[in-house]
Amino acid sequence: VVAETLKLADVSSNDSSDSLETRFLSILCTRSYAHLRRVFQEFVKLTNHDVEHAIRKRMSGDVRDAFLAIVRSVKNKPAFFADKLYKSMKGAGTDERTLTRIMISRSEIDLFNIRGEFIDLFDKSLHHMIEKDTSGDYRKALLALCGGED
Repeated sequence: VVAETLKLADVSSNDSSDSLETRFLSILCTRSYAHLRRVFQEFVKLTNHDVEHAIRKRMSGDVRDAFLAIVRSVKNKPAFFADKLYKSMKGAGTDERTLTRIMISRSEIDLFNIRGEFIDLFDKSLHHMIEKDTSGDYRKALLALCGGED
């Protein structure tokens, strides 16, 4: 854990950003969630910054977005999916593909936990937001997956 944390924390070196991306890639994509959580904790102790801060500061584009998604998912998977669900429904229109994909793929895994995070993050229930943002049989199907009102 310490060696990997040092690899990630060494953002002050003169290495190219490709080298930094390679270091992050080799650790983020090959370690377990529990291991990565420990690395992230050690990273904060070592640098006084969150690993997300280092990624935002030193990377850009799709690579940054992918690494940030991995880090957020590792830190709190239900909150990660709650945020994705909220973004799929906020504002005008609905990103039905994202909404459907997450609701179906997480329905038998951790949708109950996602519902709890949704309320904590956005002060409204996932059930209520689906009810307001969708209609017809699509609404009925999503609400059946969602379960009860929180």
